[in-house]
Amino acid sequence: MKINLITGGSRGLGRSMAINLAQAGQDSIITYHSRRKEADEVVAEIRKLGRNAAALQLDVSAADQFDGFVATLRKTLSEVWQRERFDHLVNNAGTGLNGKIGEMDGSGFDEMTNIHLRAPFFLTQKLLPVIEDGGRILNVSSGLARFSFPGRAAYAMMKGGIEVFTRYLAQELGPRRITVNVLAPGAIETDFGGGIVRDNRDVNAQLAAQTALGRVGLPDDVGVLAAAMLGDGFRWVNGQRVEAAGGFIL
Repeated sequence: MKINLITGGSRGLGRSMAINLAQAGQDSIITYHSRRKEADEVVAEIRKLGRNAAALQLDVSAADQFDGFVATLRKTLSEVWQRERFDHLVNNAGTGLNGKIGEMDGSGFDEMTNIHLRAPFFLTQKLLPVIEDGGRILNVSSGLARFSFPGRAAYAMMKGGIEVFTRYLAQELGPRRITVNVLAPGAIETDFGGGIVRDNRDVNAQLAAQTALGRVGLPDDVGVLAAAMLGDGFRWVNGQRVEAAGGFIL
């Protein structure tokens, strides 16, 4: 029985990952920032599928909380699963930021750095003693690290950094047989970025027209892939980037 830790699991892609992993027979601990009700609903849905789950509060932008979070995680593992370690880490939590390079201020850039670079780096560092040897780490990037749209530079460069981090982490954790890979979604219908892809029909249609499969993505398009990447079939894939974008701007 595998246990996943998914940051940002109360909604959107993280929620879909947790549900798809439950359908694949895996348990999950999800984190949430402020949406406790939604997180509890995800836990309840996982339990209806016959798997176990828990939800823990975490603000990934606040690195000074990480030691306390790890202590709470250890307690949860012991009380709920009678385990000392978990198997898979998914660094998923994040927010978007729009702004052209000439208009970006330091506070917005620092926020992106804290959430999308410092958090995955130092949270992963703190969690390394709690991850099972032979486990998996899945870092969530973005298609924007490959293709470019004006106004997305700060967010995209952080995701580019995560892709480099992934390769280094895979190399360093090789002796522990822990694989580390990147999942890079394209345009997905969620509330990310104010829900523009989901709610703005013109934007949705424009993106779909540039996609080989003729539509934008849905959360389950990414959730089912995450479950596959954390399944036995990906055991020999390491340090790699998988883009889930339906063939966007090929």
